[in-house]
Formats: sequence, C-alpha cells, structure tokens
Amino acid sequence: MRRYELMLLLSPDLEDDKLQAAVEKVTRAIVNAGGSLSKVSPWGKRRLAYDIKRHRDASYFLIHFDIEPSQVREIERGMLISEEILRHLVTVLEDRGTADELAPAAAARDLGEAAFSDQGAGSDGEASQAADASPQAAAVAPTQGGTSADDSNDDDTSDDTSDDTSDDTSSDEVEPVVDARPAEEERIGG
Repeated sequence: MRRYELMLLLSPDLEDDKLQAAVEKVTRAIVNAGGSLSKVSPWGKRRLAYDIKRHRDASYFLIHFDIEPSQVREIERGMLISEEILRHLVTVLEDRGTADELAPAAAARDLGEAAFSDQGAGSDGEASQAADASPQAAAVAPTQGGTSADDSNDDDTSDDTSDDTSDDTSSDEVEPVVDARPAEEERIGG
C-alpha cells in the first residue's frame, strides 16, 4: 500500500449536504477499492487563480489515504465523471519505509557525500577538480599557498628551447578543461 493525498475542488454553489455527499462518494470509492482513509479535512471556500467552468471560487477538501497503486486510476475515473468536482489532484506522499529498508540507501548516500567532500578538499574547488581532470592541469594548478611549483624561481630567464613541458603561467591562471561538445558537433555537422 502507498500513501496518497487528494485535493478536491468542488463547485461553490453546492449546499452543505450535497457537498458532504460528494466527498462521501469519493471516500466510499476509496474504501471500496481496498484503501483506508487517514484524514479528511475541509479547507472551505477559496478564490481560484483562474475561472474553472465559469466559477471564481471553489470548496476545497484535502484527503489523505492509503491504497494500492493499481486502484488509483479507477478512483480518478470516477471523479472525472462527477459534475460536482471541478478539479482533483492525486499526489503520492513520500514513502518512509521501515528502518531496515532505509539503512542501505542512507549508507550509499553517505558514501557518495564522502567521496564528493574528498574531491573538493582544497580551498579552491576548481583547482582540485582541474588537478583531477588531467596531469597537465596538475602541473599548472596552484597550491593552497597561491603559487605553483614553477613560480618558485622568479628570475627564470630560460628560453622556450628547453625540453621542459610545463607552461610558465601566473598562479592565477588555470589551464581550461577541454570540452568534448565541439567534437560531437563536428561529427554531427560533417
């Protein structure tokens, strides 16, 4: 069984006894389909956001019930043919489950959060993600002190003819991660 919430908007020109009869008709259909009622609460007449069947107001009712999911469609079909009901909305309420059912899901969620928090452990989340992305990005990614290993020698006067593959960039610049989307567009277009 699953828990549901039903919001009913009934015609505002119904008298109280006909209003109660329409709500009882819906609750009886729920019980006859094997469901059980948890709560029926009248909200009274309220102004609608837009006209429904030339009505500016409606009488609101909120019904909480438990029923098998296969039976909900039959109940909704009965509400659709009722002239007193202007609109209805059936919503599935969050399924809480037992503690045994929730324990594996909570453990998996906690493991996912721990992996995520380890990934961004540095003060600059982008730099740590760039370091994880490629070895080249790790060479130019700044450390927590704000300088990279290449910037430690300020009087570096070497020309670019050396075999050093690292880039001489400032500590504020991080090599951008290459996006795969342009390559996909070329394949599609070409």
